[in-house]
Amino acid sequence: MHKIDLLILVLAAVSNIIIALLVYLKNKKHLSHKIFLFLVGSLIFWMTANYFSVSSTDHQAIFLSVKLILASVVLQTTLFFLFVATFPGNKLNMNAKLAKMYLLFSGIVFLVGLYPGFFADYKPNGNSIIPNPSPFIALFMFHTAISIGGGITRLFIRFRNSKGIDKNQLKFLILASSFILVFSPITNFIFPVVFDNRSFVAIGPIDTLLFASIIAYSMVRHRLFDFRSIVAKAFVYLLTFGLATALYISAVFGLSLLFLDEGDLSVRIQVIYTVLAILLAYSYLPIKNFFDRFTNKFFFRDRYDPQEFLDELNKSIVRNIEIGILLRHSTAVIENNLHSSFCQVALRGSDDIPSRIIGTKEINYSEKDLETIKSEIKELNTRTIITDEIPPEQKELKAVLSKHSIDVVVRLTESSYGNQQTIAYIIFGAKKSGNVYSNQDLKIIDIIADELVIAIQNALRFEEIQEFNVTLQKKVNDATGKLRKTNEKLKAMDETKDEFISMASHQLRTPLTSVKGYLSMVLEGDAGEINENQKKLLDQAFVSSQRMVYLIADLLNVSRLRTGKFIIDAHSTNLADVVETEIAQLIEQAKAKNQTLVFDKPKDFPLLTLDETKIRQVIMNFADNALFYTPSGGKIKIELTTDKNHIYFAVKDNGIGVPKDEQKHMFTKFYRAKNARNARPDGTGLGLFMAKKVITAQGGNILFESSEGKGSTFGFSFNKKHFAIENYKAPDEAENPTNEEVSAEK
Repeated sequence: MHKIDLLILVLAAVSNIIIALLVYLKNKKHLSHKIFLFLVGSLIFWMTANYFSVSSTDHQAIFLSVKLILASVVLQTTLFFLFVATFPGNKLNMNAKLAKMYLLFSGIVFLVGLYPGFFADYKPNGNSIIPNPSPFIALFMFHTAISIGGGITRLFIRFRNSKGIDKNQLKFLILASSFILVFSPITNFIFPVVFDNRSFVAIGPIDTLLFASIIAYSMVRHRLFDFRSIVAKAFVYLLTFGLATALYISAVFGLSLLFLDEGDLSVRIQVIYTVLAILLAYSYLPIKNFFDRFTNKFFFRDRYDPQEFLDELNKSIVRNIEIGILLRHSTAVIENNLHSSFCQVALRGSDDIPSRIIGTKEINYSEKDLETIKSEIKELNTRTIITDEIPPEQKELKAVLSKHSIDVVVRLTESSYGNQQTIAYIIFGAKKSGNVYSNQDLKIIDIIADELVIAIQNALRFEEIQEFNVTLQKKVNDATGKLRKTNEKLKAMDETKDEFISMASHQLRTPLTSVKGYLSMVLEGDAGEINENQKKLLDQAFVSSQRMVYLIADLLNVSRLRTGKFIIDAHSTNLADVVETEIAQLIEQAKAKNQTLVFDKPKDFPLLTLDETKIRQVIMNFADNALFYTPSGGKIKIELTTDKNHIYFAVKDNGIGVPKDEQKHMFTKFYRAKNARNARPDGTGLGLFMAKKVITAQGGNILFESSEGKGSTFGFSFNKKHFAIENYKAPDEAENPTNEEVSAEK
């Protein structure tokens, strides 16, 4: 067992030495770093003496170890008091005369502890001893009381009055002190002295290592991790365990003195221990809840829900467009959630926009201060400027920000002609609690900055428009009469144009229908046999007339869209039959270009409630485009499929495709890709536009994929739930065989 204790002691001592040296070497001239080095040394002295007090069997050696333990405690408490009075600064924050008197008193008590000591003699107790206190023990207790009590009092006073990183560091010192002041007395005094149980003495080195590690972290790094929740939980359990243990021990001794005789180990002591165990079990939760409330107030005064915060800010941004109202409301939301002392947005001026500062608090910045902030921040190549982390060479900027209690400044930028232009700054005052802005706060601030950039840009543009309207209002009023008359003429001309297009389209459609019908009759041999050359010429004429029919239909639909007369005439439609009929018209055209046209008609397909005429136009438009923009020898595949919820129609080709940078413009009126214009100069750009209008008007979605030089996919989908009437069953195959493939190959 002693070997394990020795191993723990050695590992803890080596670790403590390494930690103390690293902190000291970080800044050799810093007073708190020097005191920390000696404080860790006194802890090593203390835990070494503790080890020998429990590992030795020689009574005289044990007695010497006990004397050294108390002397080391004097040294520890003295250095603890001095460390608290210095940390985290570089000077002793107490009256010089009082400091000298305290040091002199501590030196005397330490020497008394070494010789003659705080114990006069001892009484052997098996392998251990029972030391008898000397009158000097009162001196030890007085020194310990003023050192620890004064240190803790100063620690909490400084914590209450500090802010920023100092407050954060002091918070870690409070946690670290809890390990020494709560656990160490229990494991190294109460259990060994009161209960004659030295099993837990080995925990002492671990306590010192935790103490040194936490303080070292707070001295070296301030914002690496966000330990707030860990600190709070550890603090709660430390206090709960310490108080519960103290109450239990006090109750045991009190009841033992009242009800037990010396050496009584009867049933009564078992009853007492049982009752106390039950009381401890029931009292633990109320004690823990009490400390939970205490630590929530102590550690989580700045708590907020990030999602609720952002939702509230978004509502404020959406509801306001006027720049003044927008920024006043937004900064109020930010201040309320981040618990800042104030929040402001400083807008940079331009030729058209005045500079101004809007926020929850008015601060009179001098021209010099403003100029310093603008010029110095420009030199810092960072978006978020934290006052405590400004480099030493920017001391003038840090001085100005500190003067106005500014903790964080965030630069809001927009991209203009490839350059980042600063349009405003968000200014955050110090937190009301005095804490620093945590990692979570800084992440939220970064999100806020992105949202405010867009909101401010929109608000400034709105303000420009308002100013522009005010400036030009008189001219606009003077020109209104002329514009009104001109507008009336334009409306009349527009109506005339629409009427002409509608009338011309109707007039052209009738003879074209006749031409198309007669051409179809001639091709089918109704007027007699025709030779191959005649058939080719008539096929071309038929295809051209068909295109003209669809063009006229598109013109009519565009006219109807403009006049609000575009109507969807939906009725029961067998889409499989519709596709088959339309594709059959393109067989000869595909043969002429040596193309393969494939359509596998599904056997069973649901009936849909659709505008059959307009759907035919869409199908023909997609298929005709695929044939036209696919080179000779290419392949066009028509697919009509269905799954549990949707039906899909797609026309896939391996033609010229659509360039990636032009795909976003597809389906807009009169737009055609550059390679399509080169391949077919006579196109109108209305086909895809009308196709999308027809599909979306019926509640469907357009399907489109393309890769330049590799082909395209155009199609649409409908939700079967909303459009299917019933499952369509094809007639018996013997009566009406299924057309599995319409193939056109030369």
